[in-house]
Amino acid sequence: MKHGKIKERMFIVLAILVATAAGLAATAVLNRKQPVKADTSKKETIHLWYTDDAITDYLSSKTLDFYNRTDIRVDIKLVSGLEYLEAINKASLSDDEETPDVYIVTNDSLEKAYLSGLAVELDESVPVYNPAAYSQAAKNAVTYDNKYVGCPFYFETSALLYNKTYLEQIAADANNSGGETDAENAQDTETVQENIEAEDLIPASIADILNFADMYSAPENVEYFFRWDVSDIFYNYFFIGNYISVGGDAGDDKNDINIYNTESVSTLKVYQELNQFFSIDTKETNYDTIMQEFLEGKTIYTIATSDCIKKLDDAAKNGAFSYEYGIARLPDINIELSTRGMSVTNALVLNGYSTHKASAASLIEFLANESQHDLYEMTGKIAAMTKQDYEDAHVEGFVQNYADSVPIPKMLETSNFWVELEICFAKVWSGEDANTQIRQLSEQIKTQLNGEPVTEEVLEDPQVELLPAVEYEDVLGEENADVPQTPTP
Repeated sequence: MKHGKIKERMFIVLAILVATAAGLAATAVLNRKQPVKADTSKKETIHLWYTDDAITDYLSSKTLDFYNRTDIRVDIKLVSGLEYLEAINKASLSDDEETPDVYIVTNDSLEKAYLSGLAVELDESVPVYNPAAYSQAAKNAVTYDNKYVGCPFYFETSALLYNKTYLEQIAADANNSGGETDAENAQDTETVQENIEAEDLIPASIADILNFADMYSAPENVEYFFRWDVSDIFYNYFFIGNYISVGGDAGDDKNDINIYNTESVSTLKVYQELNQFFSIDTKETNYDTIMQEFLEGKTIYTIATSDCIKKLDDAAKNGAFSYEYGIARLPDINIELSTRGMSVTNALVLNGYSTHKASAASLIEFLANESQHDLYEMTGKIAAMTKQDYEDAHVEGFVQNYADSVPIPKMLETSNFWVELEICFAKVWSGEDANTQIRQLSEQIKTQLNGEPVTEEVLEDPQVELLPAVEYEDVLGEENADVPQTPTP
């Protein structure tokens, strides 16, 4: 799922809830046996629904394999993502015998699906119960009320994307000059090495990026050391992700809401400060423009989702991208403030209204196990199931970030949280008080959950150490006069 579709899934508030009682009744009928070859002339048929056309060919191939093994036919159906659960519910209650027995849905919809009877707890034959099969982040994504109500299939998350060719060039230039830096007043001269490797320039923090920009000359074509889509919460969330909780680890606990705290205020204050180092106009840039700039060699570091791999590899084959690149862990903010990204997991779900639960559960087990072998190669989607190795190291970089990520929460009452958090970030970026904005957001979300007004005790504004100044005129050169100059804090 590309970033636009991820954002669409975050912001759509599904309008209709069907009765909880139907779902609870459906959970009692899940005992199953392995399907056997049918003896009758009429083949058993089950139905699989999904919303992403990118996996159509994959599902067609795999369901044919499943039929050859079990003699169970699988009818696959591509359905619009808008009002998806409503369409599943309508089909489940109809008499046309086309109830979707299995469907694929993002994990933020699992609470609604379960309470509507459209998802049931999976039995222990499904690989999500295998301790070694999935990261904890993947398991948290499909957990609701301490039950696995889906099986992780594939995921999307963010990571640090960097231009490896440029890092090698910067390191070589520094070594050829005897290890001297171009910034005589670099604040952290102890980090200067006589023999610098490109790997030394993969930043562990945003503070490192600022230091690098202050210490080394950028290659001629570079306009930006670090640039990301500040208008989209999916690429901003990592700033605050390690210090807030919306529903706990599994995103389903209404009693675990922690948004307003000293650390979350601190991260937003630093985020605001970055506007003076990386002047990014939210009205003029988005993820596509950011990726295009990286593709053209104008940027050294950015934040990207896994779709960047295919985009850059295809561009390289076509001669439109002439650099090597790398994927790394999302950078921390500085030595004191760490980060954690967001993830969305697409899960295989067993419909509580299915009359073919045993066969449907076998299909889930089959697709989940198969995904680790060739899902990425055939679709560009990275399997949520743990795989020992990928031929492409870039994919492994996203797997590692996924394992460290926070799954998008499931609670219906907080379905507007992502819209409101994005608005909060936008206001802070434009100069409004970080402490006030995150406090008001916390009060709003808690009020929604409690059903009565909640007022947070105002925290003292934390003192955050200023990040080192970067003089872009020195770093990028006079030929890049269009790059905004950095004021001294």
